[in-house]
Amino acid sequence: MDYDEDGDFDLVVTCPDKPYNGTYFFENPDGDVKFPNFKPGRKIANGPKNVQISYIDGVPVITQPSRVHYQFREKQFTTSRTLPLNTKFHKGKTRADQWKIVDYNHDGLNDLIIGIGDWTEYGWDNAFDENGNWTRGPLNGFVYLALNIGSKQTPKYASPIKIEANGKPIDTYGMPSPNLVDFDKDGDLDLLCGEFLDGFTYYKNIGTRQAPVFSDGIRLRTRMDLQMITPVVLDWDRDGDPDIICGDEDGRVALIENTGKFTDKDVPVFLNPRYFQQEAAEVKFGALVTPVAFDWDNDGDEDLLCGNTAGYIGYIENLSGPGVEKPKLAKPVYLKANREIIRLQAGKNGSIQGPCEAKWGYSTISVGDFNHDGLPDIVANGIWGKVIWFKNIGTRTKPSLAKAELIDVAWKGKTPKPSWNWWNPKDGTLATQWRTTPAIHDWDKDGTNDLIMLDHEGYLAFFQGARRADYNVLRAPQRIFKGAGEYDSRHRLRVRKTADSLLRLNNGNAGQSGRRKFCLADWDGDGRTDLLVNSVNTNLLRNMGEENGVTTFRDVGTLSPLVLAGHTT
Repeated sequence: MDYDEDGDFDLVVTCPDKPYNGTYFFENPDGDVKFPNFKPGRKIANGPKNVQISYIDGVPVITQPSRVHYQFREKQFTTSRTLPLNTKFHKGKTRADQWKIVDYNHDGLNDLIIGIGDWTEYGWDNAFDENGNWTRGPLNGFVYLALNIGSKQTPKYASPIKIEANGKPIDTYGMPSPNLVDFDKDGDLDLLCGEFLDGFTYYKNIGTRQAPVFSDGIRLRTRMDLQMITPVVLDWDRDGDPDIICGDEDGRVALIENTGKFTDKDVPVFLNPRYFQQEAAEVKFGALVTPVAFDWDNDGDEDLLCGNTAGYIGYIENLSGPGVEKPKLAKPVYLKANREIIRLQAGKNGSIQGPCEAKWGYSTISVGDFNHDGLPDIVANGIWGKVIWFKNIGTRTKPSLAKAELIDVAWKGKTPKPSWNWWNPKDGTLATQWRTTPAIHDWDKDGTNDLIMLDHEGYLAFFQGARRADYNVLRAPQRIFKGAGEYDSRHRLRVRKTADSLLRLNNGNAGQSGRRKFCLADWDGDGRTDLLVNSVNTNLLRNMGEENGVTTFRDVGTLSPLVLAGHTT
């Protein structure tokens, strides 16, 4: 929308999550161009869920379930009018609840179309059979129509009915984000929907403007980079055809340009997403970023290497040199291995929470000289729980990573795995809980790097390193860490035990397992290595000393009151 009314399109982006809950205005300073370099986002309001935009006679109107905000530019969400329709009309387990305003049947009255994401059939986690097939249903995404049977001044809505295509209710893979627009310029409104994953479905109106009839949905060839997409359709480049502006789960926003061409099935053809850029401000690398500070290019200052929900591993170079308290950092770049961009992804059956998480990767990493050849390598874990490493085959100043390899572990018997995993790990490898940090650290100070991380049952474990020529083999893990008891993924103490009980950083099962991020450092300067773990922010587990090879940690609380975590970090 042209939020500042200067004649060009700006971006207004709503984020309902932590820590950036809010609605942000990204000013377009470049005028009527296709790809402006936006100003950094300025918070203008809080960030409610299910915010949608409609265009009524070309004027943008903001809606939420049962509410419309006609004065959004001036008053944001502080004033609204009620839309007289019960929000509980759909029975089922819902997430997306997307209300839009449109004159559906061309009678001069504004009706409602409502996109509902229904999770009833899908359920939740841990429903794969032994072959990796999902045994529950899909996500459902229904589009409802509530006709205005009142007037413009006093709307009254009929009971919502599901909009159909070829005689069957439209059903996307969750989160439909419906957009009614005349794509083919034949005078009636066609329908374009998104979904919970990364794709778009087009439903051509083969009826009339007054009585829409939709043909079977056809998938667009274009897909977004991530998932939980939120498409909005308008003529962004003002060339006479409707484009798609679409957000991803991690806050990126892309233009999907309409070429003006159609396939032989009369489906509009779009270019691949091109993500908008903004002026440099705060450092960002996706959602649930997992940063590690390390001098990657050996120039004397610490850079950042990070994972994120999309499964990338990014390199953010420090441009300021050593000793600068607030350094200037370069634009993030995706690291490559064997000349291909690294991206960990679940695919259809790699997430214990099911196929709806196919595009997520949740990369979490550690950087260090894992094989003791003088070059820093990367050890990574992700959504599968398969621990891998990328060998550095470059130089100290110009790292280059080889193709990922599975970590070798000298197990005493069968290779273990989390009890809920449908898949079996390759013998002699490491399969542990998902989304947990694999920390390279010489814990026993014998000159060989070890690995500290959660084992398959959620206990913090010591995997002792044993050098073998040019690589590192880990010995079977030892549970040598004690603490207050058993925690969940947000570091809430779930089972309090004696002070010297084994430290179990997650006692949850399936989707509630793992998710623990941590680092090892002498935080308090007493010469002992402490443990800093994710919580609502970061909690310090102070090293209280070692006895008979066993180290005891005491949880002294969070280091900051700033809430970073929603369901996890």
